[in-house]
Amino acid sequence: MPKNGKRIRKDLSKRPDEARPLADALGVLRGFSKTRFDQSVDLVMHLGIDPTQADQMIRGSVSLPNGIGKSKKVIAFCSDADAEACLAAGAIEAGGDELVKKVGDGWLDFDVAVSHPSMMGKVGKLGRVLGPQGKMPSPKSGTVAPDVVQAVKDYSAGKLEFRNDKSGNVHAVVGKLSFDDDRLQENVRAFVEHIFKLKPSSAKGTFLKSVHMSGTMTPSVRLAVSTATGGLE
Repeated sequence: MPKNGKRIRKDLSKRPDEARPLADALGVLRGFSKTRFDQSVDLVMHLGIDPTQADQMIRGSVSLPNGIGKSKKVIAFCSDADAEACLAAGAIEAGGDELVKKVGDGWLDFDVAVSHPSMMGKVGKLGRVLGPQGKMPSPKSGTVAPDVVQAVKDYSAGKLEFRNDKSGNVHAVVGKLSFDDDRLQENVRAFVEHIFKLKPSSAKGTFLKSVHMSGTMTPSVRLAVSTATGGLE
């Protein structure tokens, strides 16, 4: 097993053993070793779901109140009539048959693909290409939308897509360490509350089992969860 470096060992020595309220946890995060770049702040929620059951899958998209400090490269599968508006809204590529062919030939230099519902008959053929990349447009994630121009605006600005993994965890970037505490706290609470509202009726017991927050290059800090509300303290 590889040993932790000096920097990580130093930061681990500063990490509290117990869960901390969100405000305190942010203070701990800011006290870890500094880097030369603006680290992302990552959140991992461990949920009380059975990931093998389709009716307990947690998947969707959300725009956080203060953004995440990062823009995304978005493409839009749309009619020629909408292509110009999608490009003006921030898409790096937009169109129909030619874009479908370009992606089908292996071009994947983008973060998110959105599609108008009328294009899904053609886009569906790209499942083998986009599926393994997690880039296949889907109504559940909000990337298939009648207002494809608005979808481009939202995702270009950093709208988050999320889905639980095989262990029942949901991962998300909720901002940057350069954000002030109020902006970060607002984003974290908004994301946790959004996920909490998606609790499947078939999920039994404690839904929000644990929440951990970390920077790109830091250890994680466990956040305190209220036993009364099920949300963060």
